[in-house]
Amino acid sequence: MQDWEISLLKRLAGKGRSSVGAKMTKRWCLKFKTSIVSMVYTQSEILQKEVYLFERIDSANRENMKHLKAICFLRPTKENVDYLIQELRRPKYSTYFIYFSNVISKSNVKSLAEADEQEVVAEVQEFYGDYIAVNPHVFSLNISVCCQGHSWDQAQLSRTTQGLTALLLSLKKCPMIRYQLSSEPAKRLAECVKQVITKEYELFDFRRTEVPPLLLLLDRSDDAITPLLNQWTYQAMVHELLGINNNRIDLSRVPGISKDLREVVLSAENDEFYANNMYLNFAEIGSNIKNLMEDFQRRKPKEQQKLESIADMKAFVENYPQFKKMSGTVSKHVTVVGELSRLVSEKNLLEASEVEQELACQNDHSSALQNIRRLLQNPKVSELDATRLVMLYALHYERHSSNSLPGLMTELRNRGVSEKHRKLVSAVVEYGGKRVRGSDLFNSKDAVAITKQFLKGLKGVENVYTQHQPLLHETLDQLIKGKLKDNQYPYLGPSTLRDRPQDIIVFMIGGATYEEALTVYNLNRTTPGVRIVLGGTTIHNTKSFLEEVSASGFRGRGADSSQGPARAASRRLN
Repeated sequence: MQDWEISLLKRLAGKGRSSVGAKMTKRWCLKFKTSIVSMVYTQSEILQKEVYLFERIDSANRENMKHLKAICFLRPTKENVDYLIQELRRPKYSTYFIYFSNVISKSNVKSLAEADEQEVVAEVQEFYGDYIAVNPHVFSLNISVCCQGHSWDQAQLSRTTQGLTALLLSLKKCPMIRYQLSSEPAKRLAECVKQVITKEYELFDFRRTEVPPLLLLLDRSDDAITPLLNQWTYQAMVHELLGINNNRIDLSRVPGISKDLREVVLSAENDEFYANNMYLNFAEIGSNIKNLMEDFQRRKPKEQQKLESIADMKAFVENYPQFKKMSGTVSKHVTVVGELSRLVSEKNLLEASEVEQELACQNDHSSALQNIRRLLQNPKVSELDATRLVMLYALHYERHSSNSLPGLMTELRNRGVSEKHRKLVSAVVEYGGKRVRGSDLFNSKDAVAITKQFLKGLKGVENVYTQHQPLLHETLDQLIKGKLKDNQYPYLGPSTLRDRPQDIIVFMIGGATYEEALTVYNLNRTTPGVRIVLGGTTIHNTKSFLEEVSASGFRGRGADSSQGPARAASRRLN
């Protein structure tokens, strides 16, 4: 048994399995971890730590470089352990510092020790980073499809359990667990997380706090409205119209785009303008872009002055990196905002979004139906946006006495909407319709709700395009006030929380959205003493949400059926 194996096995029996710093490293071997690392470090930042080369451990034909040391940052999967065993049997580097992003089994440690015949492994540690850090208060597991029907895909249940427990370990939280009672996947995930906490109880033996942290597990199907809406705050809007993939935005289809802007990175960690504007609405972004350009223009002449002396040259060299960075920031955001503006105009999104908000927030069936029919006749409205309007109508007025869904479906067909999109209407209702939902998504008309609506009417709304609030806002508001009903969101186990929660981790099975990220950001900002982290199996926009609905087995009935939405599948895999 190697010394490092004994050391790790001691940690397996104790508490200290989190990673230490790695200052002497020269090379990283990455497998399935590039996205996790790239979300928190730029390559230039890693280079500053004397890490010179980046490789995936499964890359073929890697050279022997015995003068370099290697960091291996890996998920502890069987595939990755097998790759690492092969690597250690024929080591290409002088020394290996191995970091697993989650708990590794004793049997895998033993296998690695047996492979390390040349004793090149200097250190093995568990560094709990088995998730994607999206924003300071948001994380994702990048799982595009997690369920089949309304039941877990077993492999994705296991992956989600691993990601969630890694998050808890990295935050040093051993939480009480509540889950959405109407969701079988939420209950199953709660049980799986609890099993890991019980099995690895010494790892979760953190210093007790006066009020225990809380893990709240929710199901996307309880609110299918939020991922269907067009968005008007910067980050959410970029994701809806352009798509954000691990902070990267593909602009290659933008008309006349320059080569260096075909893909850009939007990261709040490294982009001050983005950090300051990501939650502002589109009108404010336009104004702030103008201010950014004016500031850049004011600085530009100074940077282009003649270099007539050594002092001038020195000043130019010292200021040039900042100038170049600012130039890149201006070009990037002007391009992104310009493309957003073009798409808004081209797709008539202002008018379409106003009707979407009416469907999500109001209960005037006659007005909604009239507005949808008017937009379905508008050739500027895209196929996706036309279908989106009918989906919102189908969800809201599913059981309305004057339901006109068959007529709207006929209008979709008449305007040339593909059968694929038309089938998605009933698929979305099958996924998140009234029979599936555990909450009243469109506001019950009790006295309190009527009073709130009346007061809101008196005050007016700040922006007609952002009046919708996700169901998550109401759920977290009730949780913070101690009013979240136990019979709808029970605790797992006999214990309950007597005090107002302070540390809340809320996880959305089926994917969270950037609109919900904004909700959590605002609650953190306006609720002293409460810290909320939002996670999801993925971060959805409308396209990815509909792809998940379809891939999960919700295919809808015949696109031209006049019988309304199909009933949800009752098959249970778990």
